[in-house]
Amino acid sequence: MSSSERQHPSDEAQQKRRLVIAGSLSLALVAVAVVVIGAVAGGSAAGSPGDGASDSAESATPRPVSGAAQEPAAVDTFDRTAHSLDDPNSIWVVVDKLRPLNPQDFEPDDLVDVDVPHTWDPMMRQEAADAVVAMFQAASDEADLTLASNSAFRSYSAQEEIYDGDDLLTARPGFSEHQTGLVMDIGAESGDCSLDACFADTAEGVWLRDNAWRFGFILRYPADKTPVTGYEFEPWHFRYVGVPLATEMHETGVTTLEEFFGLPAAPEYE
Repeated sequence: MSSSERQHPSDEAQQKRRLVIAGSLSLALVAVAVVVIGAVAGGSAAGSPGDGASDSAESATPRPVSGAAQEPAAVDTFDRTAHSLDDPNSIWVVVDKLRPLNPQDFEPDDLVDVDVPHTWDPMMRQEAADAVVAMFQAASDEADLTLASNSAFRSYSAQEEIYDGDDLLTARPGFSEHQTGLVMDIGAESGDCSLDACFADTAEGVWLRDNAWRFGFILRYPADKTPVTGYEFEPWHFRYVGVPLATEMHETGVTTLEEFFGLPAAPEYE
């Protein structure tokens, strides 16, 4: 063999060498692939029991369910001590068969004439009188109704003349809300059902029932509260307590002063 042939192998020898190298590389790649696939498969198998345990733990301890935040409990912020319940000069004074005025012949010193239609000249305390005038005007403006006063302030001596011994219908002298100057018996100017239970079903009675609270008045003797107030239903008897208290009672649905302030029921005199 010449030196030229030793330095430049034949094409056939070079081709065989390339095939051998390619085959070796292929075998190496296959081996690596087998190892990687085995490792992945083993890892998945090993992870399965762990996943099951995790699922069991999660099912044993439920996750908190997200949702709308609960509203905080309502807090009663109304100040029930803003006015006295005992002072006869207070707009919140509570007068019933267990709570006479003190003194019993009390008479307000700020009584004024009330400029509204009436059967008897009405007088009330200034604050209550202003509220009545505004309420009568609203009834006219909003519902085309004309209200009238049938009775307002009554003195101790006037109550002596009115009291007829029927404790369900009239208060004894010294125990009457009329003596506070904060009450008006209201009817229709027409006189229809005046001082009668049927007034509740008139347009005037319905309007007062639904709107008096806006002006600081409450229906003092509701139909279902005789065991509490001691008086039969009087849909004409409206007591001034001021807008804040009247609004609070309207919104809470409490219809008597005794229940609102946690006072004893007063069905009878002691």
